[in-house]
Amino acid sequence: MGLSQRRRALVARLGVRKQRERERLVLVEGVRVVAEALEAGARARFAVLSEQLTTTDAGRALEARLRNAGIEVEKVGVDTFDTVAATESPQGALMVCEQDEAELDELLAKEGPVLVLDALQDPGNTGTLIRSAVAFGFTGVVALDGTADPWGPKVVRASAGTVFRAAIARAPASEAMMAMKRSRRTILVAAANGAPAGTEDRGEVAIVVGNEGAGVRDELRAGADATISVRMRGSVESLNAGIAGSILMHELTRE
Repeated sequence: MGLSQRRRALVARLGVRKQRERERLVLVEGVRVVAEALEAGARARFAVLSEQLTTTDAGRALEARLRNAGIEVEKVGVDTFDTVAATESPQGALMVCEQDEAELDELLAKEGPVLVLDALQDPGNTGTLIRSAVAFGFTGVVALDGTADPWGPKVVRASAGTVFRAAIARAPASEAMMAMKRSRRTILVAAANGAPAGTEDRGEVAIVVGNEGAGVRDELRAGADATISVRMRGSVESLNAGIAGSILMHELTRE
């Protein structure tokens, strides 16, 4: 069984950020990630499953879920699937969904803490932080210029599909800073030399996690209300951005 040339071309285009932004579509790949996207209510255009996957219980269950949700499913041979898959070891399931990007001012106007990603380049860190933001009840995520595409295939997989549960907005740093000031957010910058996060930092906050090497850019540091850090007792100089940001989100939301 084959996949139409038109859909092959579309899946290939979605591997390129500019094409994703233009078409406002997302490529979701992997059994677990596709299932999570479905559970989160992602608006899917179509799904592609390998014939081999649908011989397994998990594959048949996923196919049934897709069809019950009214999503068109194309079953293709393993060789065909491997040619369109973005991963090195494809699991035999992918889905094309619509992006659901939030408006910056609307996101910041809502109650609850917000996560701001400042030029994080690693898709793994970006996806991890989005997943943690959802887990700890953050209102939304703002991805600043220079940040890995929140809707990129690697970020979607690293988030285990939770990008579809998050309100995500994208904005240049200067625009985001003005919007946070307008919404009267308390801006907290994560940095190794910051003060330990405390109860006084809770509420309508925006926590900014910066680039893996350079940290948070100067204009955001200058406009921040405070700089916070993770308490560390061992002889470790620093933590991975995804881990550090996740710990700070937990600290700011735990009772």
